[in-house]
Parts: sequence; C-alpha cells; structure tokens
Amino acid sequence: MPPRRKLNEFERGRAVAWFQDGVPKREVARRLHVSISVIVRLIQRFTATGRVQERRRPGRPKKTTPREDRLIERLALQTRTASSSIIRRQLRVATNTNISQQTVRNRLRGFNLRSRRPAWRPRLTPAHRAKVCGFYSLF
Repeated sequence: MPPRRKLNEFERGRAVAWFQDGVPKREVARRLHVSISVIVRLIQRFTATGRVQERRRPGRPKKTTPREDRLIERLALQTRTASSSIIRRQLRVATNTNISQQTVRNRLRGFNLRSRRPAWRPRLTPAHRAKVCGFYSLF
C-alpha cells in the first residue's frame, strides 16, 4: 500500500475553490491525485467550520521547536562524536531549553543520524618512536 499523501493548505484551498466553481468532487480528486473520500471529508469540514486548516492532532506536543531541532542536527554534524549529553548541554546554553538526552537521541534518529565513536589506536611510547625514527633513518 503506498504511503498516504497529505494535502497542504494551498491544495486544500484550491480543492474547495474548484468545488465552489462547480467542478465535480471526482474531478477535483483526480486533479490532486487523491482519493475522492479525502475531498468529501475536506468539503464537509469546510462547510461545517468554514476553514481548510488541519485539525489539531491528539498527543503530547513536542518539547522542541523546528528551529531547535535544526540546531540539534547541526550540532551533531559539527562534532560527529558528540554524545547526546554534550549536545543537550550545548542546546541548553544556546537556547535555554532543557530537554532530556532521550529527546536528543529521538531527534537525531529522526534525522537518520547515528552515534559515532572515534577510532581507537594504541598510544606510541617513546620506545616505539625511537624504533620508528631508526627505521626511517635507514632509508
């Protein structure tokens, strides 16, 4: 089953205008590439309320704004190995918004970003350095 296509506010207004101009509902649905039931519900809602805006959705509202979400994404991309707690602190300093680490992880997952760990390599001791320098001096 293909994903549902939502009509934006401009398309909803256009559909209502076409219907008021006498265009049949089936033709409006065909022009906008949606099901006729979408147009029927839109017309019913418009005649009842006089508006074409979407209704409020149930559920808890988001703690972060779209601007803060973009900032979280930018902070994560600037420092790829930053943890969610570091990003959370940077966000709090920048916008004075207090969110949990889990919220940061949820937003990063929404942007399809995964956590990164720096590559590990053994530290070179002075003895190692001396051997490497000795090896290079042969050539």
